[in-house]
Amino acid sequence: MSVLVDKFDVFAGGFWLTLQICVLAAIGALILGAVVAVLRISPVPPLRALGTAYVTVFRNMPLTVVMFFSAFALPALGSNADFLRIPGLDLIFTRLSTDLPYFRFALIALVLYTAAFVCEALRSGINAVSPGQAEAARSLGLTFGQNLRFVVLPQSWKASIVPLGSVIIAMIKNSALIGFFGVVGDLSQSADQLTSAEGYAFIPVAIGISIGYLIMTVPLGALLDRIESRQAVAAR
Repeated sequence: MSVLVDKFDVFAGGFWLTLQICVLAAIGALILGAVVAVLRISPVPPLRALGTAYVTVFRNMPLTVVMFFSAFALPALGSNADFLRIPGLDLIFTRLSTDLPYFRFALIALVLYTAAFVCEALRSGINAVSPGQAEAARSLGLTFGQNLRFVVLPQSWKASIVPLGSVIIAMIKNSALIGFFGVVGDLSQSADQLTSAEGYAFIPVAIGISIGYLIMTVPLGALLDRIESRQAVAAR
């Protein structure tokens, strides 16, 4: 178990990098998932079909396949995901501005994959809103967009927050794959470095990596349990 002390800097660096990509992926997935959810309930059939197709494809495709496409197809198409080098944001999340683009490729894969599940979590919340609310808004002359913005979405967040939290927890665990697709320095890649290159025993290293993921997921899970309990009390 001495590896946890001797290589604490490696574990800490891997934890920080993994936390960065999880925060960025969560933000991106929430934004994209909300857009796809709006498409899914749009009154325009082609937009509904587009949203349904997106969810059907990414929800039923393994994340490893999405990562392969992102890590190898994007470079083949001549893209290095430079559009993610957002001024100001790349000062906080420094890996966005590095010349090695695999961090950005992994981020794209996580966002695309997770957004499909975010969409369905949001849609379940939208479906929980009483149809009478939307009908009343339409009778007042609100457009579809105004109805969503002022009536449906504000109420749907309350019903969606626990499912969304579960999706984010799953995304954090899914981020363990990024080290196998060229992202240097994350928790999973740090484990490979310590066991293969430096000869440390696998079990102590795996315990250290597990602790890193538990630090990210357990507090979020406890927060969701608290929110769910409060919602149950309020519903009585």
